[in-house]
Amino acid sequence: MKVTVVGAGAVGASCAEYIAIKNFASEVVLLDIKEGFAEGKAMDLMQCASLNGFDTRITGVTNDYSKTAGSDIAVITSGIPRKPGMTREELIGINAGIVKSVSSSLLEHSPNAIIIVVSNPMDTMTYLVHKTTDLPKERIIGMGGALDSARFKYRLAEALGAPISDVDGMVIGGHSDTGMVPLTSHATRNSIKVSEFLSADRLQQVAEDTKVGGATLTKLLGTSAWYAPGAAVSGLVQAIACDQKKIFPCSAYLEGEYGLNDLCIGVPVVLGRGGIESIVEIELDDAEKAKMQESAAGVSKTNGLLEV
Repeated sequence: MKVTVVGAGAVGASCAEYIAIKNFASEVVLLDIKEGFAEGKAMDLMQCASLNGFDTRITGVTNDYSKTAGSDIAVITSGIPRKPGMTREELIGINAGIVKSVSSSLLEHSPNAIIIVVSNPMDTMTYLVHKTTDLPKERIIGMGGALDSARFKYRLAEALGAPISDVDGMVIGGHSDTGMVPLTSHATRNSIKVSEFLSADRLQQVAEDTKVGGATLTKLLGTSAWYAPGAAVSGLVQAIACDQKKIFPCSAYLEGEYGLNDLCIGVPVVLGRGGIESIVEIELDDAEKAKMQESAAGVSKTNGLLEV
């Protein structure tokens, strides 16, 4: 199993590290346009191998896509990260050109690869890959919902004063501060609805804190987060590589599901060796349906800024 990660910045390096530590891939190729940068990150990570007990080989390359040939899965993290005060949507002009070029170069050498998009605005960048490649829709996946759901579970555990292993919850909708739809009505603690433990006001605060999770970290760090995004990507990659049939909320191309068409947005999907093996349609209450429609409208508006 060969995995390529394009972009050796903080997010890309975290992706490579977590994939390697899980020890299911034979090789991870880390590629960057900055001379020597990916090579240095790869060397640093390989010097962790004996300490962290993994045998995955991590190779760093400078802008040489021939070294990515035969990749089973390719992760696109490249692009400019958010700065404090920026929205994900404000990155579209620069990142669209990068993602289009990267996906084309990857597929030239690995035509059978499954592509996972991390670059922001993530739903629109995932849609761009759909519109500019010949890949079937099940082989193009946007990462955002997996990360947003991890942040939701963190906030739920915090509010409950519970261990996070007790908590389950999911965020669907667009990967943006206004587009996320945290499903508080479906969230549970050990199979018991969290509404049994938390007031409606507290649950609403959990939802709002989740939606600005990325912006909160960007303000604190001065740039986008990297540990949780890297961990989210590694979870998706492992589910595909190991054919785990796990359900994750991911940005997927919709053709009628949830009453939506011709856009990529976060919905629950089953991930296996073929990529997205199915889209899971769950029952939403009226408020959640309205929020999902509002989120989709926002994503479609951002998609309209693309030059495809």
